[in-house]
Amino acid sequence: MRKEIPAPVIAVLADNMPHIETHAGLDNLFLHADAPGDPPEGSKPVKTQAWLRRINKELENPLVALGKLIECYMEIPAQDESESSIFGTPVNNPKKEFKEKLESILSRCNLTYLPGGFISDGSSAPSKSLAELINGRDIPAIEAEFTRALSNVNSEPREAVSAACNILESIFKTYISDENLVMPNRQDLQNVWKVVRADLGFDPSLVQDDDLKRVLSGILSVVDGIGAFRTHASSAHGEGRKIYKLKPRHARLAIHSAHTLALFVLETWDENRAK
Repeated sequence: MRKEIPAPVIAVLADNMPHIETHAGLDNLFLHADAPGDPPEGSKPVKTQAWLRRINKELENPLVALGKLIECYMEIPAQDESESSIFGTPVNNPKKEFKEKLESILSRCNLTYLPGGFISDGSSAPSKSLAELINGRDIPAIEAEFTRALSNVNSEPREAVSAACNILESIFKTYISDENLVMPNRQDLQNVWKVVRADLGFDPSLVQDDDLKRVLSGILSVVDGIGAFRTHASSAHGEGRKIYKLKPRHARLAIHSAHTLALFVLETWDENRAK
């Protein structure tokens, strides 16, 4: 479903971007975001508002352009977010204030900014299936799946762990299918992972650099840990007499670990294909 940039977001951008950018700066940002047409005439606020409305009217996916447009404001360096003062008097930080305004208005409009210039619309189901995202190597959208898992961390940590594990299973099964490998009889996480890691050559004993070997060994153990985590603590299995006291920080650790591994597998997969 096509979604336009909400009017409140347009208003915040039109009110703030002109105070930060020159006319040339605005032109460069909108061109980077693939905004259609030549720069509109008029003052900087008029130009900003007109170009955003044109994006809504003419582009197939306006939220993609929005993500590119605000990336530089949402991912400002840490030093630019630090508080400063002159003779003990706090000084306004326009970059930090603008970022906070963007985060607030995006949240009010049920939108979420993801690193890399991607906007998630917060829908309960993605426009494409996870398998399609994996086949198309739509990394931002796959990262959005992990973000959806994180959205349940505080309220339903068991559900969040289960979701993270399911994403890994989907990536591994798609890899086995696309690379014409033999699917194991038991298609649980550990068994499909064994097939994938063997084909990708994830063997620490073959790595010469000791530091990299330690990192790789740690990554390989992540799958076993996440799989066991789901078995013993997630919503994927019924509870026995002993109830695992899963806390949000545990679920958050599992999701971030699964996310790191997922990107490592996808990037290695693409690198091997390029060779």
